[in-house]
Amino acid sequence: MKKDTMRIKIKSYDSKLIESSAKKIVSVVEGSGAKAKGPIPLPTKIEKYTILRSVHKHKKTQEAFEIRTHKRLIEVTGHNSDTIGQLDRITLPTGVDVKVTV
Repeated sequence: MKKDTMRIKIKSYDSKLIESSAKKIVSVVEGSGAKAKGPIPLPTKIEKYTILRSVHKHKKTQEAFEIRTHKRLIEVTGHNSDTIGQLDRITLPTGVDVKVTV
């Protein structure tokens, strides 16, 4: 990673929510004059859980659940203080986790 590169990692359980948030971030970054690469899809983390339906009566039947964590990466080059200020003011929906590394 170069010195003038900023990485934005986005995580969410909802794939539609993460796509709309990534588009909003890219439009804000490009509106400030910086260049954005992405959103680059990262591997989806899938956590699977299996539980018993009933402890006593139906011990042989089970239910399976899974949680999918979708991730995207956006690389910003040529950013300035205006770009960082606009990213601070952006409002993203609940359920989207954003981490910025400079």
